[in-house]
Amino acid sequence: MARELDSLHEQSQFRSLTIPAGVNLCSNDYLGLAADPRLKQAVIEAVSRVSAVGSTGSRLLSGNSAEWEQAESAFAEFAGTEAALYFGSGYAANVGLLGCLLKRGDIVFSDSLNHASLVDGMRLSGATKVVCPHCDLQFLERALREHAGTNGSKMIVTESVFSAEGDVAPIDGLLRLAKEFGAALVVDEAHATGVCGPHGRGIAAEHNFQRELLAVVHTCGKALASSGAFVCGGSTLKTYLVNRARTFIFSTAMPPYLAGQIRAATALARESNSQRAHLQEISASLREMLAARGFNCGASTTHIVPVMLGTNELALKVASELQRNGFAVKAIRPPTVPVGTARIRLSLTSRITHQEICGLVAAIDEACASVPRIPSASTVHA
Repeated sequence: MARELDSLHEQSQFRSLTIPAGVNLCSNDYLGLAADPRLKQAVIEAVSRVSAVGSTGSRLLSGNSAEWEQAESAFAEFAGTEAALYFGSGYAANVGLLGCLLKRGDIVFSDSLNHASLVDGMRLSGATKVVCPHCDLQFLERALREHAGTNGSKMIVTESVFSAEGDVAPIDGLLRLAKEFGAALVVDEAHATGVCGPHGRGIAAEHNFQRELLAVVHTCGKALASSGAFVCGGSTLKTYLVNRARTFIFSTAMPPYLAGQIRAATALARESNSQRAHLQEISASLREMLAARGFNCGASTTHIVPVMLGTNELALKVASELQRNGFAVKAIRPPTVPVGTARIRLSLTSRITHQEICGLVAAIDEACASVPRIPSASTVHA
């Protein structure tokens, strides 16, 4: 272990736990609900209503409760699906979902920038995985056509808003190809939940596609300022997951008061139109100001704005300078992103002001003043 840690240091890939200080630009609290007094009060009230603060077991044993069943029904209505099943984390939701739906002999088509939880679920399933270049519909169509005559089920898996790039998947094109080639489509809305679509219901709901997908995963630990995730879809899917998803079956249920917190957060998110509008405005302003100074923000169109720097060393240097100037940022390096595409990822929230955005751009410009110009988009995405 020590030798491996030394190697990580040498490659500028060593990581450590820190407490963010300053203007927080690595937070997923997109709507600012984590510190909202209304949500804090809702948690207090939820705790006072339940008979116990511990679940005491898995939901198939002693851990089920009316609170969780009500929360699942309410969230299915929010997501626009027939049913929803709650998992203790987004990671558990994706691993449990893909790990039980896919089997050996099946083929899964995965975007190259899909989150680790999706990748691990595919690996555990034993299905054959075809990695598609990021948002490349032409490659996907060729791959689907190539495997059209093979046995086994076929599934396309994607995020809606990509956590590394801040861009949006072409859900309409993916669904068209899924229908044409008889494949199922699974969409992880983790970074879109609460932020994108009508009343924050996600990208699938924006296109009214949610009932045409096999599953939509909505995370509660980001814009909803809670924890866990819902897998949303048909009632048959929910029943199947209860019987087959190992991360559900063998996990202790989350405490019932958390269901109350999630329901309150979802209700607040529905009404957060002004926060969503502000978030969209400052994100666009940040991209415009960075582009005017020659910085590459990739294909970002959302509240996640990467600044492509290329090398691990440069990303660490810029992050350190920004931290010194009062901005809490982190360098994002391989294996989280492809080799040669190290970056700082600016994760904006509705509590950030236009003045802070201006100060951030000036600080990035100053931090990069003494280093070579940032790689072009073609280099970064090679």
